[in-house]
Amino acid sequence: MKLHRVLVSSAFLASVWCDSVAAQPPDLDCLIQADEVVGVSSPVEGLVERITVERGELIQEGQVLVTLESSAERAALAVARARAELESAIKSNQVRLEFGVRRYDRTIDMFKKDLIPVKEMDEAETGKILAELGLLEAQENRRLAELELQRATVAVGLRTIRSPTTGFVMERALSPGEFVGQAPIFKVARIDPLRVEVFVPVALFGKVAVGMRAHVMPEAPVNGVHTAKVTIVDRVIDAASGTFGVRLALPNSEYRLPAGLKCKVRFLRD
Repeated sequence: MKLHRVLVSSAFLASVWCDSVAAQPPDLDCLIQADEVVGVSSPVEGLVERITVERGELIQEGQVLVTLESSAERAALAVARARAELESAIKSNQVRLEFGVRRYDRTIDMFKKDLIPVKEMDEAETGKILAELGLLEAQENRRLAELELQRATVAVGLRTIRSPTTGFVMERALSPGEFVGQAPIFKVARIDPLRVEVFVPVALFGKVAVGMRAHVMPEAPVNGVHTAKVTIVDRVIDAASGTFGVRLALPNSEYRLPAGLKCKVRFLRD
């Protein structure tokens, strides 16, 4: 009888707690983080010639961050451009072909009148064919020179490192004159939008859905109430803690909120 009362009492308390959760979800602990942190590296090795930004600066996607020493690459680019712009080989072979065609036309007329032997006719035809092949070879070499120009242009471009995203420089690892390897030169944090991570009690599973709005309240000294939207709801529950993860996107277009703050989150029922 006593055990029966305890079970009834526990069930009653659980029912009351769930009803209170349904009426007003509790404020939960959360953490405001950067949406992404990107390590900016160089695709090629070399010496740093110039760095244009410093830690803490706001940078835009595509902005030049670093230039590497590129004298050899620029010289190769100049040679490739000069070769790609040469027209003498094509023009000379074009003239040779035109002459070969005229000679062939004259020869075939004379051959039809039995004025020249077959040997001369054969020589004229062969000369025309060789002139056509010479022009084709010159055009192919011109195409190869243009491709080499593209390759040299890309090689020079790889020595200019640009930001892959808009955000703030968190770290700067190198200075001009130092050697660039595979390690990141910068770490850039994108903080618009911010990412809010929260672990939600399993009792709220099914009540929090993607697209739901929530109020995010950062810790002091920032404070304030900011509206975020749920973007991810984990489908795997952590048995040890009895929670599941939820991620929210918090707009931060004016960069008023920093990343790394603790916060409280309150899910809203629309």
